[in-house]
Amino acid sequence: MTPEEIIAPVAPSMEAFNRLFSDSLRSEVPLLDKVTHYVVKKRGKQVRPLFVFLSCQLFAPVNQKALDAALLTELLHNATIVHDDVVDDANERRGYFSVNALWKNKIAVLVGDYMLSKILLLSLDQNNTDLLALVARSVKEMSEGELLQMEKARKLDITEEIYFEVIRKKTASLIATCCESGCIASGSIEHRETMRAFGEKVGLAFQIKDDIFDLGSEVAVGKPTGNDIREQKMTLPIIYALNTLDTSNARILANIIKNKNNDASSIKQAIQMVSNSGGIAYAEKKMQQLGTEAKALLAAFPDQPAKRSLLGLVDYTMNRTK
Repeated sequence: MTPEEIIAPVAPSMEAFNRLFSDSLRSEVPLLDKVTHYVVKKRGKQVRPLFVFLSCQLFAPVNQKALDAALLTELLHNATIVHDDVVDDANERRGYFSVNALWKNKIAVLVGDYMLSKILLLSLDQNNTDLLALVARSVKEMSEGELLQMEKARKLDITEEIYFEVIRKKTASLIATCCESGCIASGSIEHRETMRAFGEKVGLAFQIKDDIFDLGSEVAVGKPTGNDIREQKMTLPIIYALNTLDTSNARILANIIKNKNNDASSIKQAIQMVSNSGGIAYAEKKMQQLGTEAKALLAAFPDQPAKRSLLGLVDYTMNRTK
């Protein structure tokens, strides 16, 4: 399915959401209004609101509560992006300057805090404490995942099991929340755990795809690669390589990640070693397995446009080119 075909069942809801999101960030403080306007203009594919609306429409027409859920999750997503760019000292995001690159770290942190405060206020204004509880759980898990990754990166002792725990918290948690909150908005709360599990598996596959991108060609991906090695992030292909290479080559790879992670030729060597070990192919296989498991969770639901779009979104997640 094309992106347009995936969006089609909830296209009016996405249009309404875009207006709502822009309005939610307006401020009487000129500087804040300027920065949030920049954030709105440079937003990405808006996959998370799409998961909310399709997960709602799988059971009932999209309603105001689904719009509220989409707004809360997208605010959280953007707040974490702004804060992550500060933590990672990143100057670019999706080919554009990051907020901290343009306005420095102090302003970026405060803008992220402003978005988080809007989540609280909007939830209370609409009496959506059930949705707020889901978003709060995501904030907790995303923070835990980031800190767990930082802790393990220091010693390069992360196992595949810990890796999946990290990305379940860091990435999959929010997509799981999108699917569960959309289901709750529809009133079909008996299916909330199924939809959460669906979102979690798609989120895991999404992150593995990003891991694979980072070890690809800069021309093919359209952005610099090798950033995970520079930041000493232990991704699935790298973990596989360290566990399967012979002792000598595993030491060379570990040394590059630990001590030569700013040297372009060493990073290129590391990427080649991971690829030759079968690490990228192994990650692809794991990603496809998760996609199959995610689709199987929807099998019991009747065939209809929202279901077909959710299945298409799983494929899009795994087949996207950037």
